[in-house]
Amino acid sequence: MTKTKYASPGNLAALLSTASVEVSSRGHQLAELRDHFSPGIDVTITFLPGDDYRHNVETAAALRLLGFNPVLHVAAREMRSRDALDDFLTRARGEAEVNRILVIAGDSLRALGPFKSSADICASGAIEAHGIGAVSFAGHPEGHPQLDVEKAMAALSAKRDWGRRVGVHVDLVSQFCFESAPILAWLKELEGHGLDLPVHIGLAGPASPATLAKFALRCGVGASLRSLRDHIGRFGRLLMEDGPDDVLRGLWTSPSIAKTPSAGLHFFPFGGLSKTSRWLQNFDTRECSRQVAHTVSSV
Repeated sequence: MTKTKYASPGNLAALLSTASVEVSSRGHQLAELRDHFSPGIDVTITFLPGDDYRHNVETAAALRLLGFNPVLHVAAREMRSRDALDDFLTRARGEAEVNRILVIAGDSLRALGPFKSSADICASGAIEAHGIGAVSFAGHPEGHPQLDVEKAMAALSAKRDWGRRVGVHVDLVSQFCFESAPILAWLKELEGHGLDLPVHIGLAGPASPATLAKFALRCGVGASLRSLRDHIGRFGRLLMEDGPDDVLRGLWTSPSIAKTPSAGLHFFPFGGLSKTSRWLQNFDTRECSRQVAHTVSSV
């Protein structure tokens, strides 16, 4: 069994160096990824409405050849049948050696087949049948559009219990926010509900305010989007130029972050992979660590 790791000032640099990133299923970002990121990291592959899972597997296989670890999104509502799900996972394992997937309901309002939710994919038995060793689920620090907090926590508890029952590692990938406060509050909710699932903390890479707002609306980011709008002249400019500096420092200067089971950091590179890469190379972890040490010593 893997020993649980926790977020701490000392491991921030390591978390940044091994951070995962997201790419489109279309595969057009592979050259940019190869040129700006080191092999060995996890790279998640989106599953958008209308995607052909066979093409997504081809993208995963190309990532594997480049030395990256492909993590396929499995969108429940896009799976037209149990046979399609089986074929998807068979190809993922055989053609791209995929061992971790991220299971989501999907953006479509109507299910194309028998699966309406990520829970339905879990209940199908397909994941363990195909030897998938690790499954990530989405976490929503600013709330889920269809679930209140208690129902959302109950759903995550059920997924944790499912993983334990079938012998699959389960963790969470949080949606990005434009402030640290919603993330910290959500992590506290997880702790309060006894959910010790490791978390990949999601961060938006540097991008223009207009681009960030567009993706935030698509992804259901709430309160911190209003903050972005209210402070577009100052906060938006900083996000565009400096990336998630304020968010990350806000997280790592909170004493409560040390209680968080850490799976890593995950970047949504809305402004492009090269911009995110430059931000990762230039972010001053030493300054952040000094702030953390000062905060902890003052408590």
